[in-house]
Amino acid sequence: MIDQNHDLSIGRQTELLDLSRSSIYYKPVPESERDLELMRKIDIIHLKYPYFGSRRIRDELRDQGCDIGRGHVSTLMKKMGIQAIYQKPRLSTPHPDHVIYPYLLRGLNIHRANHVWAADITYIPMARGFGYLVAIMDWATRKVLSWRLSNSLDVSFCVEALEEAIRVYGCPEIFNTDQGSQFTSESFTGILKTNQIQISMDGKGRWMDNVFIERLWRSLKYEEVYLKAYESIAVARWEIGCYFDFYNQKRRHQSLDNQTPDTVYWFRQPTLEKVA
Repeated sequence: MIDQNHDLSIGRQTELLDLSRSSIYYKPVPESERDLELMRKIDIIHLKYPYFGSRRIRDELRDQGCDIGRGHVSTLMKKMGIQAIYQKPRLSTPHPDHVIYPYLLRGLNIHRANHVWAADITYIPMARGFGYLVAIMDWATRKVLSWRLSNSLDVSFCVEALEEAIRVYGCPEIFNTDQGSQFTSESFTGILKTNQIQISMDGKGRWMDNVFIERLWRSLKYEEVYLKAYESIAVARWEIGCYFDFYNQKRRHQSLDNQTPDTVYWFRQPTLEKVA
């Protein structure tokens, strides 16, 4: 946006674009090694006890020998994009200007491929930083249809994952997410509406409705992420891609009659449809 080599001065360019001049020279300060280690520990605690808030996570960290206050824990949790899961309070913070869509899955028998898709975002620790992973999953078959890894929570990586899933696998009847601002944004919901996909969003107390993706995150982190220290986003992207290939093609699920997501998605669709 700002051209360092333009004939106009930097100051004049910022005036024309209504930007703060100081923001042009600001260089983000990387997270300290201590905070990165604390964030890794918080991620493990949150995955094990998703209902723990900042106070109980602080206590858990102190039990592990970490001298940290509740305010610092809360700050790191916000940076990671996670918060405690409760039965009544909000699961995620929606954008105040975004439309919230009704929940459509209550009492629905989901038993065939491409009936319902779901999406979620999780924090990914690395050796010298962290990233955010979004995945889109077919509900009935547990198949990971697409995913993207980003170094920010900007909506664009979610949109890219959605566009790829539709391009490769067609359209589901219903798409279910939480009320996070990435999923309520017009750029995301607009794609769903254009493709005549019904939009469903978890309401208060509905945290169990994305339980299959929560289980995916648990498997990914304990079987892959926590065993490694990715040196960069590029390395993480490659390794996570390999894991998802394994998850879809090799990892058997008891809930799928000990078959893989790929087997169920590609070869059992006629059988699933006959059950409907």
